[in-house]
Amino acid sequence: MITDASSLDWAHSPPDGSGKDPHWLNDHLLSVGNLAAEFAPVPIKAVARLAGLWHDLGKRRPGFQVYIRQAGIVDAHIERVSDRDKTHSAAGALWTVQHLEQQHGAQGKILGRMLQYVIAGHHAGLDNWEGGQGLGLSARLASEDAQRELSETLARPQADDILKATLAGIDLNSVGICNEHQKLNPGRFALWVRMVFSALVDADFLDTEAYMDGCKAEVRRGGGDLQPLRNELNAHLAAFGEPKTVVNRIRAEVLAQCQSKASLPPGVFSLTVPTGGGKTLSSLAFALEHAIKHGKQRIVYAIPYTSIIEQTVDVFREVFKALGEDAVIEHHSNAESNPEDETTRSRLACENWDAPLIVTTNVQLFESLFARKTSRCRKLHSLVNSVIVLDEAQLLPVEFLQPVVDVLRYLVQDFGVTVLLCTATQPALNTSPSVDPQRGLRRALGPVTEIIDDVPALYRALERVRVHLPPSMETPRSWPELADEIVNHDAALTIVSRRADAAELFRLIKARADGARCWHLSALMCAQHRSDTIAEIKNALKARREALAAGQKPVPIHVVSTQLVEAGVDLDFPVVYRALAGLDSIAQAAGRCNREGKLPEPGAVHVFVPPTKAPPGLLALARDTCKAVWRGLPADPFALPLIDLYFKRLYHDAPSTDKARICDLLKLEPDLKAMSLPVQFRAAADAFKLIDEKDSATVLVRYSSPNARDDVDVLIGMLEREGPARWLMRKLQRYGVTIYQHQVRRLVDMGDIVEVANCPGLYVQREGWEGFYDPVMGAKVDSAPGDPADYVSS
Repeated sequence: MITDASSLDWAHSPPDGSGKDPHWLNDHLLSVGNLAAEFAPVPIKAVARLAGLWHDLGKRRPGFQVYIRQAGIVDAHIERVSDRDKTHSAAGALWTVQHLEQQHGAQGKILGRMLQYVIAGHHAGLDNWEGGQGLGLSARLASEDAQRELSETLARPQADDILKATLAGIDLNSVGICNEHQKLNPGRFALWVRMVFSALVDADFLDTEAYMDGCKAEVRRGGGDLQPLRNELNAHLAAFGEPKTVVNRIRAEVLAQCQSKASLPPGVFSLTVPTGGGKTLSSLAFALEHAIKHGKQRIVYAIPYTSIIEQTVDVFREVFKALGEDAVIEHHSNAESNPEDETTRSRLACENWDAPLIVTTNVQLFESLFARKTSRCRKLHSLVNSVIVLDEAQLLPVEFLQPVVDVLRYLVQDFGVTVLLCTATQPALNTSPSVDPQRGLRRALGPVTEIIDDVPALYRALERVRVHLPPSMETPRSWPELADEIVNHDAALTIVSRRADAAELFRLIKARADGARCWHLSALMCAQHRSDTIAEIKNALKARREALAAGQKPVPIHVVSTQLVEAGVDLDFPVVYRALAGLDSIAQAAGRCNREGKLPEPGAVHVFVPPTKAPPGLLALARDTCKAVWRGLPADPFALPLIDLYFKRLYHDAPSTDKARICDLLKLEPDLKAMSLPVQFRAAADAFKLIDEKDSATVLVRYSSPNARDDVDVLIGMLEREGPARWLMRKLQRYGVTIYQHQVRRLVDMGDIVEVANCPGLYVQREGWEGFYDPVMGAKVDSAPGDPADYVSS
């Protein structure tokens, strides 16, 4: 029989064989309330505490207590418990409005509405207020089952310090609710809700984990602070001594300016440095100095591409190797592919970013900031009072730019975040609002402080290439003509915008370049294949430099690639050819030319008009915008005013900087009569997808890597026999190629690929069918979706 003493209500059953007492509900509620308050931003600590105190009130119901006690008894006679007795989140959600309105009037009711999203969603996720067809949070809380849950909960004896807790000193304007400026700040209230939600769900996870697995909870402790990281970075930089080359002297000056500007007040900063100017370590130095100076908790380093992340993390791990593997926490889709390389703490830190230095992707960061599910939102409170470094900031997604700019502004304005925008081609995020409500940026990022004192002078000092523009931006050149010209150079990198173009030009160059070493790079090659190929290219370039230094004639080198090499891949060629594209892409391509400035003359960058059209959408728009900006064939195609003009025109001419209408979905238009705060959390989270996977599918290929520790055939065999383990799927991502759904159907019909039986929607190259995947060109398909630039890591 269940006692009616509230102090003996259970929150969780003891783990099998543990001999523990149950996890008492009162203890759980008080602990979660205190933890949530500790995690939450200062203005809403009291609100977060109430969320913790009331999130599991519904567990007091007699039906739930029967259910939870039976759940811990393996062979007992089980009394049937209805599904509606197993729910428990509606009671607290309803109580918050009823009690706070009684205690605090209209303001209390409004804050109660805010808490309803959080408490009702602490397992299932944040919901729409109105979902249509009787769905949504409003309909759920008005249902008979929810009302019954509350009445049964209140009929039970309660701990008054939990049930009757109150608020004091809460300013509604501080959390972006019901003020006259709210319509001008869509998403501000939604971010406050997500921050409370994050504090609650992380507190709930951690307190439950501490009861269920004290050893695991203990491992989470000891994340360290930022001071040891700064000390190690300073020691690493000092070991280089006095810079001996012009480029290294300039890098040292960039570093010095980053360190000196770190004492400036928190806000938004830009670090505008040409490619090869040492942005990576200089930006980290700024972030560490700034965070320590202003008492910030952690640094989140966000990067658009997996290839850049892996390279950046390697640099950071070398700097901080004395501090151990946990000094840098990697959180992205490939980071957990090798369980033996992970520590327990690194896995746990990825759940809630409870570590001093996180390296992640734009997808992880921004999709989390617009997410609704507990697993994605759990980490958000860790962004409070942090430094966020956005590497290659020009790659922020144009079609989602307005909500991204908005959320960055709110993080700075409301949550003590400093944002650093790092790039060689600084996007125009602080332009005047567009006069056309349907085009361009309607709300700017806000004041931005540039770290470099004299950016034009820095660009002049780091000028290492001469750009050769075509005489006409409208006259294309044929592939054979280009191939004939390119093979006359003993080392050249050619970058095009289409995978089919890369394949065609590679075949022509290889046929003409007698005795040369030739490589092809595109996203039709799996990630492991691309990594192996880039390593081969780097070794060949090193051998070329050594041969030249020894007075020998080097073996010619030719590489044809899509733009996957343009950001973060440290290749250094004397000559680069780039198909006409966006100005930022061409500038990034130029960063692969004479990167170290060691050539006696400037490197040569040749821009050409290809014989094929650019891929449709933003890539075509970027190319046309560049053509418009370069219409007069400027003497300096990368002049800073031209870059600024390029981004302004690009954003204005884009079909939308909010194609999924995220701002409308998150706009708060309070119904003051009903005292409701309608926001479409579920719809916004479903719509905010930086990678659109609806028309594409992944095929696992049987690429045999000379550098991988695992046999891909063995991994695929494990998948087919045992199903998708998390670590296995992470590892297999290194062997995935993305193709169109219509190509999938054709390849299945041809017998080249088969669907994995226990993973619907995932395909694998048929065993023994080696013709599907070429060891040089990658997957053999007629075409491929989009462009490598579209496939950023998650």
